[in-house]
Amino acid sequence: MARVEIGCGPQGCLGLLAERVGKTGRVVGVERSAEQVESARRFVAASHFANVEVLCADGRATGLADGSFDLATSRLVLVNVPEPQQILGEMVRLARPGGVVALHEPDATTQRIDPPHPAQDRLLDLLGRYGALNGIDRSIGLRVPRMLREAGLVDVRVNSLVHAYPPGHGRRMLVLDFVENARSRVLEKELIAERELDELTGALRRHLEDPCTLVVSSLFLQVWGRKPAAVKRSD
Repeated sequence: MARVEIGCGPQGCLGLLAERVGKTGRVVGVERSAEQVESARRFVAASHFANVEVLCADGRATGLADGSFDLATSRLVLVNVPEPQQILGEMVRLARPGGVVALHEPDATTQRIDPPHPAQDRLLDLLGRYGALNGIDRSIGLRVPRMLREAGLVDVRVNSLVHAYPPGHGRRMLVLDFVENARSRVLEKELIAERELDELTGALRRHLEDPCTLVVSSLFLQVWGRKPAAVKRSD
């Protein structure tokens, strides 16, 4: 049994996959960031996973053999890259006939809070405009089932997830984390003035720090399909 995770980051699902395949199976993690590859390799070594290897490679062209995996999976990758169909095409190529391609992706436009706050609406719009300039679809989770069918997969299934983030939860400030990550680039592209950005992030932080504010996650879609004996790829 062999499984591959595209965009495994510093850990990803490598531990879970290693446990599922057992000692006689094989797990390959693919990550293009050299720094995260080193972190993932340290995690594998510390966990004593003899059946896991981590490759530093582009998820669009891994260099791995055709049809060599029972499962090709990725998590929160397509929402961060332009031309996501290239990643999916590589995953389909890597799956054996009868194997499964599985993805976990969000509709990142659906994050909600109550009471509502205009600062969150404004910042989500800012992230959407920045993503569009870079060819990134923040609502891609909704497209993934169709993308799998267009890639020739069959028996496509969907499971949806939504989470509530209570006070103290690590993801309660996720919108602010995304904005901070993109801060220098949105300012460079003059999508917003720095003073306004500071005002919006400050206002939203105060609102999210209120324990009475309900914070609800994006809609997450877990989507998987099976590669038939003969599959027509769409690049």
